[in-house]
Amino acid sequence: MKTTLETCREVYNSMLNSRKHDYQVHGKSPSHYEQIKELPKWKKEHPELLAVHSQVLQNVSVRVDLAFKAFFRRVKAGGEKPGFPRFKGDGYDSFTYPQTGWKVMENCVTLTKIGTVKAKIHRPIVGKIKTCTVLRTGDKWFVCFACEVEHQPLPISTEAVGIDVGLEKFAALSDGSFIENPRFFRVEEKALAKVQRKLSKCIRGSRERRRAKKAVRRVHERIRNRRHNFVHQNARQVVNKFGTIAVEKLNTKSMLQNSHLSKSISDASWSMFRAVLSQKAESAARKFVEVNPAYTSQDCSRCGYRAKKPLKERWHFCPICSLSLDRDTNAAINILGLGLQSLAG
Repeated sequence: MKTTLETCREVYNSMLNSRKHDYQVHGKSPSHYEQIKELPKWKKEHPELLAVHSQVLQNVSVRVDLAFKAFFRRVKAGGEKPGFPRFKGDGYDSFTYPQTGWKVMENCVTLTKIGTVKAKIHRPIVGKIKTCTVLRTGDKWFVCFACEVEHQPLPISTEAVGIDVGLEKFAALSDGSFIENPRFFRVEEKALAKVQRKLSKCIRGSRERRRAKKAVRRVHERIRNRRHNFVHQNARQVVNKFGTIAVEKLNTKSMLQNSHLSKSISDASWSMFRAVLSQKAESAARKFVEVNPAYTSQDCSRCGYRAKKPLKERWHFCPICSLSLDRDTNAAINILGLGLQSLAG
């Protein structure tokens, strides 16, 4: 698998270089299909390519094409730095069988041109397998199957909820409940600093440095896995209970420009929660809507009076109707109201 991955990386870089060279010389880059047609010629010149499944190599061309499409999209949009596609180093960590080339058995997976690999099938495969992706994460290898499945609607629920995400609490719900913020990165920050200090003292290329890098990867992997599990568990609970879900449409990328809050915002994983919540809601036939969060923290959820409050003021008290409740709960109620208006419209 390491050999296949390294070969795919070299093909990716060659295709990228070919597009760049042809554009500089002829003013036009080869298309995705033109590069696929070149593969038989490359195989004659480089026999090592014969050890890789043909569709895996074709998928490499798809990845190059997607990288350029994303680049031109960013150039056209003009709102962000385009970032020309770069050559891949150690960051190239997966290859894909797009149509065929795999066979799943009880305790192993057979991959064409690689062989039979022992595997722990941690859940039954449901539906028709469409693609198979082999992914390397640190020293671990995963086989990910993309399957075509039917949606599984949940029993109809008439309950609706608005969700306001934050830093003190991960989320406030319009029914008055809260989801606590676990702060996974903050919890592991000391452990991460310890292994990173050890890594910085190791000589480059030494066995000790490789061990230290492995320890750093383990800490990052532990943080990522805990965050992933937390997001999925809470999203599932919300989708199971509520039939209509309204959330804030936040531009987290611009919020990360705040140097005082960027680490906490990244640790909170709001974007991941919103994406997972949307996917689960769609699969369960729930109504999911994103609303503009402007003034949801300032407006009174009972009478609509707008009173500006600094971020440090965590309690909402309305001088007009005397409503008194948590600031984030008040915002969640406003988000729910905007979501219901949007769905009604």
